[in-house]
Amino acid sequence: MGDISSMSNGLSNEVNGNGNGHHAAAVAVGVGVQRKSCWYEEEIEENLRWCFALKSILHTGASQYQDIQLLDTKPFGKALVIDGKLQSAEIDEFIYHESLVHPALLNHPNPKSIFIMGGGEGSTAREILRHWAVEKVIMCDIDEEVVDFCKSHLVVNKEAFYDPRLELIINDARAELERREEVYDVIIGDLADPIEGGPCYQLYTKSFYEFVVKPRLSQGGIFVTQAGPAGIFSHTEVFSCIYNTLRQVFKYVVPYSAHIPSYADTWGWVMASDSPLALSADELDIRIKQRIKGENRYLDGKTFTSSSTLSKAVRKSLDNETHVYTEGNARFIYGHGSAYKQQHH
Repeated sequence: MGDISSMSNGLSNEVNGNGNGHHAAAVAVGVGVQRKSCWYEEEIEENLRWCFALKSILHTGASQYQDIQLLDTKPFGKALVIDGKLQSAEIDEFIYHESLVHPALLNHPNPKSIFIMGGGEGSTAREILRHWAVEKVIMCDIDEEVVDFCKSHLVVNKEAFYDPRLELIINDARAELERREEVYDVIIGDLADPIEGGPCYQLYTKSFYEFVVKPRLSQGGIFVTQAGPAGIFSHTEVFSCIYNTLRQVFKYVVPYSAHIPSYADTWGWVMASDSPLALSADELDIRIKQRIKGENRYLDGKTFTSSSTLSKAVRKSLDNETHVYTEGNARFIYGHGSAYKQQHH
């Protein structure tokens, strides 16, 4: 997905296009006399690009499923980029991962067994394993190269990868859940965004939630998924649709969001269960103290109250959303995955 651009006086001339007209990730080299700088560029929408200065490109490669880059950026530290989309940055990944993991685990009375769909980076497992109650975590990612790469390069998750409670499985999450007979207290969707041609878009559909995820949840079990951009304009891409899809399958559904600086947007998650999800801020704080090893940097009771109080405009869209995610009429986030490129060249 990346291309190299030479940049002078703020204008870039693409040297190496990726062939499909979508320059979702680019590296631009500053050639000004005063200062030489390398830039990473991500195309968020057709007319909107997001750039930051690079110290170095630590790794670039492609697995059978996805393009992978590890960049050392000046504003955000080390950043993992998959299929031209920034997945996580060292400086602020704690916001995303604390938000994804802790609300669901804290709402569950006693979360012993957890299944992660995706999560190859290891940060989701790291946050889960801070919970004293957790006895077993299955992390199921389709892309062994991404997992091995993160295992080697992301020092912050070293401990999690070698925790005896973690079982790592390389497989398609759908196939793995269908194959298994045991049930889980919490199932977490830490999957890539539903990019057309990417490996994950079938894992956001109503039939998947209803016939694969729900039967694998224990009594009182909770499902939570990352749900794409949730900004005042961007939430209509996939966030409102994932929310509405889960609303067809589960009795209680809680959408929530948080600003993530390196994503240049507010991000969304949706938590769902057939048991009520209604802990107060004070109850969440008590459970955080009792159940989690170490201090959260981002999430506490008041923060979650704020995260799950969406703006008027977003609430209105969510209430009025009619689109249900099915295999036949998927709604995609901007950009194309590797499989799309292979089919179209």
